[in-house]
Amino acid sequence: MQIFQVDAFTSELFKGNPAAVMVLDQWLDDALMQHIAMENNLSETAFVVQRADKSGWDIRWFTPSHEVSFCGHATLASAHILHTEYQAERPIQFFGKVGALQVDLHEPHDRSPSYLLDFPVIAQTPMDALPKEIAASFAATPLALFKTYENYFVVLENEDAVRTFEPDLGALAKLGTDGVIITAQGDDVDFVSRYFVPGSGIDEDPVTGSIHTTLVPYWAQKLGKNTLAAHQASARGGNLSCRLVGDRVHIVGNATTYLRGNLCLEA
Repeated sequence: MQIFQVDAFTSELFKGNPAAVMVLDQWLDDALMQHIAMENNLSETAFVVQRADKSGWDIRWFTPSHEVSFCGHATLASAHILHTEYQAERPIQFFGKVGALQVDLHEPHDRSPSYLLDFPVIAQTPMDALPKEIAASFAATPLALFKTYENYFVVLENEDAVRTFEPDLGALAKLGTDGVIITAQGDDVDFVSRYFVPGSGIDEDPVTGSIHTTLVPYWAQKLGKNTLAAHQASARGGNLSCRLVGDRVHIVGNATTYLRGNLCLEA
């Protein structure tokens, strides 16, 4: 079985967010897929299987510790591999736990093409206060708080507050598999963000497509515009061009193949 590793949301190697991708003829045992993800030790490993009627591809995502409901950068990585290695028909239609996800080629490039991701908006619910587990992690009162089914969002005063934030990973881990996103209006882009989910074995995710399906609607309303430039201010960093289109979020990002290999499993 072949395995690939892709740097997503970047046109350069060693930047963006790495994800592993395996294109399977049929699903492996759940425990085996979890072991493979654990062995890869990346924030996400994606497994894809073509549907019997050829209408698209079922996709599942695993962190080193558990299966998740949605991962944007590993979906981008999977589309990149299906396009460059398997010459899959475009647009590529994925079906995951959050519904239909479509990826099409945006700009061709021999090494690092860009793709248009069409994802559903993930709705948020306003909150009055931070969870007690992490309240002490924030010296200043956040400007706004809201939550999705799996993440807490904290709006800070400015970009510098996001960039200089020092997370208490032990406290954040008490939230279990729920993550924490900090965000603010940007200086040179419309908004910036960072994402922490140590309870899933990911201290800080480099570039996260899925969180932008909530961030984009929020900042579109705040800034009064539907086309937004975003930057995830992790050490590796990543830029995302985003657009709110009704109840969908369009994200443009590059992808670059880092590794092609063969998985060796004992019988």
